[in-house]
Amino acid sequence: MFVRAYLRASTSEQDATRAREALEAFASERSLHIASWYVENESGSKLARPELFRLLKDARKGDVLLIEQVDRLSRLTSGDWDQLKAEIKARGIRVVALDLPTSWQMATTNPDDFTGRMFAAINEMMLDMLAAVARKDYEDRRRRQAEGQANAKAAGVYKGRPEDVKRNAGIADMLARGMSWSQIQDATGCSRATVAKIAKRAA
Repeated sequence: MFVRAYLRASTSEQDATRAREALEAFASERSLHIASWYVENESGSKLARPELFRLLKDARKGDVLLIEQVDRLSRLTSGDWDQLKAEIKARGIRVVALDLPTSWQMATTNPDDFTGRMFAAINEMMLDMLAAVARKDYEDRRRRQAEGQANAKAAGVYKGRPEDVKRNAGIADMLARGMSWSQIQDATGCSRATVAKIAKRAA
């Protein structure tokens, strides 16, 4: 059995490795060794996460996917969560989350034993519940953020995200040098809409 730890933060400004010590302590207390770490800065609300799917590809039947909280794995819609859960189940991976005590037994119990199967059934039910809670929390925060922005706009105080002047000047320079929009996106990591906006300014 391999323990594969997954660490995620939503944005590049956040520290995705923040929970590493907590996962290491959990594993050490149970005489487990974390064989691989998978770290990424991607939103838990989207299914396309390269490091998570690299973990799933690397994993073998019986391996443990260790996470700090269920919301590190999923803030997905119910449809996307069902798809991810089916992938995990098909590969025979056991999900263990520090915020889900019913899952801890999965790190040490033989899944072929009766007790192991019972814990697996309970764990799957609890995972579904916490994944639904995580999605609701995500949607509630997005709604409150949108309401706050709408109120600020109505009051004339919302200014939006500050412009990245240095980056946009670089985009303008690349456009002037004849680089394609795709090349500029690859070089800066910006969206096509951003390139279009800078191109329109320069026209």
